[in-house]
Amino acid sequence: MRLGVVIVSYESAAVLRSCLEACLRFARPDAGLLVVDNASTDGSAAVAGSVPGVTVLHNSANPGFAAAANQGFRVLESADFILLLNPDAVLQSDIEPLARCLDDPLTAIAAGALCQPAGVPQAGFTLRRFPTPAALAFENMGLNRIWPRNPINRRWRCLDVDLTKACDAEQPAGAFLLIRRKAWARLGGFDEGFRPVWFEDVDFCFRARKSGYRIRYQPVALAVHKGGDSIRTLDWCRRQLYWYGNLLRFASLHFRPPGLLLVAVTVGIGAAVRGLWETLRRGSPDPLLAAGVVLRLAAAAPWASVRPMPGEGLAGHPGVATTERG
Repeated sequence: MRLGVVIVSYESAAVLRSCLEACLRFARPDAGLLVVDNASTDGSAAVAGSVPGVTVLHNSANPGFAAAANQGFRVLESADFILLLNPDAVLQSDIEPLARCLDDPLTAIAAGALCQPAGVPQAGFTLRRFPTPAALAFENMGLNRIWPRNPINRRWRCLDVDLTKACDAEQPAGAFLLIRRKAWARLGGFDEGFRPVWFEDVDFCFRARKSGYRIRYQPVALAVHKGGDSIRTLDWCRRQLYWYGNLLRFASLHFRPPGLLLVAVTVGIGAAVRGLWETLRRGSPDPLLAAGVVLRLAAAAPWASVRPMPGEGLAGHPGVATTERG
């Protein structure tokens, strides 16, 4: 088995070195350790390049996480398996237990446990089931924040699962995945229509399971995960546009019309309420302008065969940045 590691980086200079050093220690990638940097301006590429044994691919523009991950798979063409790791995830143990999961030829993906620095598993994030229309409707309306232990949210976020035990999984977080190259190729890689970030890992796992592959969760393989390191650079408006745009794309691809309609309606209602609240709170029209774009995406979703990309239609709206960041 030849192992490669791909790390997609954006503005990750502060955390990248510790991630890379842990990879070299615990993963020992004989097919290469590659950092795909999505046009960072904080010196991330220089930090990565200063670590011996690391190859850096520096993109002049940000194509998004999915496209950068696919770049990494193509560059490390001799690797039988690719460890896809976030730059803010630091391995704490050997990844051999993940590799053993892939001894089963029907297993396409093996995921390790993501933990807080104290070693507590990140419940609700490390492992999830595939989102249902009801789960996304609850999320869109803010019900999961008000009542986080509701049955629908508990099931979606696997709050009923013991994260200390190995099991078959539906949708582990894309921050720590060992992926079989042949499965990645058969599935056509990550869907680059999910830009710049969010739901590309959900879609990839969904297609893998639909194609008959297994996904395994193995908590013996452990990484401390800071979380949200690159996303912190996004302002409120762009978070709304990217999250809801990609959520609608996922729903358009995988839900039947009634479920898609439910998701679209609740996206519209939730976006309108949040946009109005943020506009009143900040005294700025920008959140309401962003909410208007989300509303248009939601209105088009049940009738469009192709999802508009998040960010389309923003030109000309003052204060709403269109620069995509991952």
